[in-house]
Amino acid sequence: MTDRKAVSVLGLGDMGAALAEALLAAGHQVTVWNRTAAKADPLVAKGAARAGTAADAILASRLVVVCLLDYDSVSQVLAPHTDVLAGRTLVNLTNGTPGQAREMATWAADHGADYLDGGIMAIPPMIATPAAFVLYSGPSGTFDAGRPVLDAFGESIYLGDDPGSAALHDLALLSGMYGMIGGALHAFALVNSAGVSTREFAPLLSRWLQGMSGWPVGAAAQIDSGDYGKDVVSNLGMQEAAYVNHFTAADEAGISAELLAPLHALMQRRVADGHAHEDLTGVIELLKK
Repeated sequence: MTDRKAVSVLGLGDMGAALAEALLAAGHQVTVWNRTAAKADPLVAKGAARAGTAADAILASRLVVVCLLDYDSVSQVLAPHTDVLAGRTLVNLTNGTPGQAREMATWAADHGADYLDGGIMAIPPMIATPAAFVLYSGPSGTFDAGRPVLDAFGESIYLGDDPGSAALHDLALLSGMYGMIGGALHAFALVNSAGVSTREFAPLLSRWLQGMSGWPVGAAAQIDSGDYGKDVVSNLGMQEAAYVNHFTAADEAGISAELLAPLHALMQRRVADGHAHEDLTGVIELLKK
């Protein structure tokens, strides 16, 4: 229980199993638990200890990594075992919202446990590779103490004392990813409609998206300054007029353009408000409530 090498992992879905494997590969004494006990079998075969209950897993280590479906699942697993949480560090890598993370941090503190919230910026095969990074937020001392273990998952990025900060950044990064994927899916549907193979088209799409990967840096400078008319290369009025072609082309191809429609509505409103001379970044003003 006092061994710094001891780590428990609650939740052995694809991601939880990948985390446990990374810990084993790094030489840690890993105790695993999952509602469906059979999911622990491959890890036990590699040297992990199987806990019969979640309480047993919590008792086995000072550091407890939780990776479940959602925060309701986390509550369902931990709530019956508040009597064994004192003195433990809970590292919750379950996807959720900033508000949920803050509530969970308060709940953990009420039961004597230290708490870190995290956001995993990787898919399971990326864990423990240079491409993976994990966001953490919570008390800096708790992060510093746990970091030698947590670094097994990938680069550890600390975002401050606010427990909700990791979830905030996690969802922000995921929103950028899903926006890219939505556009790519539309692109594939469009070329497919003409009989073009997605495999043939993919290298061009990848090249284009890589070429646009620097866009956030310039956009951030405009947004932080509030000057959407600075260094405009392609003004919003021109872009909005051309954007209509996506819908015409989709109609001609017999596909839906619903993945692209929300942005167009914002562009139209921004132009109607007199901002046609500015950059596309200005539509962010319409997202502020």
